[in-house]
Amino acid sequence: MTQLILEQALNGLQFGLMLFLLAAGLTLVFGIMDMINLAHGSLYMVGAYLAAAVTQASGSFMVGIGTAMLVTALLGALLEVSLLRRLYARDHLAQVLATFALILIANEVVRMIWGAQPMLLNAPEALSGPVSLAGFFYPAYRLLLIGVGVLVAGLLYLLVSHTRLGMWVRAGASNREMTEALGVNVRLLFTAVFAAGAALCALAGAMLGPLLAVQVGMGESILILAFVVIVIGGIGSIRGALVGSLMVGLVDTLGRAALPSLLREFLSPEVASSLGPALASILIYVLMAAILFWRPEGLFPARG
Repeated sequence: MTQLILEQALNGLQFGLMLFLLAAGLTLVFGIMDMINLAHGSLYMVGAYLAAAVTQASGSFMVGIGTAMLVTALLGALLEVSLLRRLYARDHLAQVLATFALILIANEVVRMIWGAQPMLLNAPEALSGPVSLAGFFYPAYRLLLIGVGVLVAGLLYLLVSHTRLGMWVRAGASNREMTEALGVNVRLLFTAVFAAGAALCALAGAMLGPLLAVQVGMGESILILAFVVIVIGGIGSIRGALVGSLMVGLVDTLGRAALPSLLREFLSPEVASSLGPALASILIYVLMAAILFWRPEGLFPARG
């Protein structure tokens, strides 16, 4: 039982850190630009498809990831300059409708380019096996995901907390008008933040591709979790995005592993197997409601 808990805790940590890659860019876009971007998940999907296509063509997983991040960042910057910049002054309803349209467009474009069938993205062969950890075996590739997530989280912390660019980002999240008055090129800052968020989306999509299906519409479900994360952590906060991602990842993964076993003590195995995952999914939103009841602005709001 202890081995199962440790293994699922590592799975939750891995899922939470990958969710952080998606939520970090989203919380900065929402916090700095006051922009609700439902198309953020589409960038995650595009990054996964690009990584799969380039990996199949080149035979190198690293080349696939690098290309996906670069191309998706350029697409994100182009999208921000050409369309999203015109939505900043609009209300949130207009932003939701416009970016929802982008989801539909992105899904159809991906379907036209790569087809309706899921694409295969394999993990590097050197990381396909398990490694021994404290008496049990754990997939090497999942350990790589944990390491990449920790590395990116550390780099983002240093960037946001200890650099001039990070100072501008934090200032923009706290007071956009004052930041502009101090001479910061907010338009360029917005484009850079959006491109960085798009690159992180591509990284998450490429890294999760070998574990999840690379298919049309894959960004919608994970986008909902990303919004839950930034609501829990506080809009505009990288630290909040990290803490919220880890909480959601651990609650979801441990809940799916533990609840069916617990319910089998009171219900039939068939009912417990179907009810357990559903209750685990609900736990995420119960967690969000409890945190918002305690701290309505989230754990670490960038504003206020």
